[in-house]
Amino acid sequence: MSTVAHSPATWLVPGTGETVPHNRLMAQMAGKSAVLLGESHDRYDIHRWQLHVLAGLYAHRTDVVVGFEMFPRRVQPALDKWVAGALSDVAFLEEAEWRTVWGFPADLYMPIFHFCRQYGVAMKALNCRRALVTEVGKLGWDEIPVGDRDGVTPAKPATAAYRQYLFDITGGSRPDRQATSPDDPAFDRFVRAQQTWDRAFACNIAEAIGEHGPALVVGIIGRGHLEYGHGTPYQLADLGIQDVAVLLPNDMETVRLEPEAVADGLFRLPPIGRSVAERAPSP
Repeated sequence: MSTVAHSPATWLVPGTGETVPHNRLMAQMAGKSAVLLGESHDRYDIHRWQLHVLAGLYAHRTDVVVGFEMFPRRVQPALDKWVAGALSDVAFLEEAEWRTVWGFPADLYMPIFHFCRQYGVAMKALNCRRALVTEVGKLGWDEIPVGDRDGVTPAKPATAAYRQYLFDITGGSRPDRQATSPDDPAFDRFVRAQQTWDRAFACNIAEAIGEHGPALVVGIIGRGHLEYGHGTPYQLADLGIQDVAVLLPNDMETVRLEPEAVADGLFRLPPIGRSVAERAPSP
């Protein structure tokens, strides 16, 4: 499997190794139904990258909705009031239950929230109630009454490739884990739980497209739900939304060219100190 060099401050298509100018890629992405921006939750530089991509997309298309993994559906009224300018920063975070539902430092995300308010860009809560993930993982969808599903439909079953991916990123064949392989029934509970999040994000993205539609939904989502087209892109396809792209930040100097690419585009972040990348919480 061949590799190509990836220079800082450039976009690379990992399926071909092609380097694409920022303006051209943003123009291409603006024609999608959804563009999903993966993240590592505690990285200050990644959230700035997401903001810059959002601004680039908005320059080409203004019917944009920004969806956030960080917020469950029940706090949607707080997001609407924030965009309307009816809440201060402190009041917004309190009404959105930030400390309870997410917990990472709010200043990592506030520039994105401010962008949405300044430009009147709708914000959409993509997550479900946390207990649903536990319940589905433990019991399966058939045991959850429809009225308790928080607007989420049952996930399309995971592919063997996704199960392998999840098994690998959670430690592979660690001696202390119960499951011994990706297809071990002991791994089913974790997969069902992960797919509950995948499906929740997909259902709420589809809802946003319908509510504002057609609109470009920009998803702010953990990269583990997006890589290789597994997770949320897979569930969106099951909901009939095929025109979806995944963009990811990259720290590595080289990129492997794989038949099944990790994303539609990778942006090489400049090398910076971890003290900058992982910004301390605001006092």
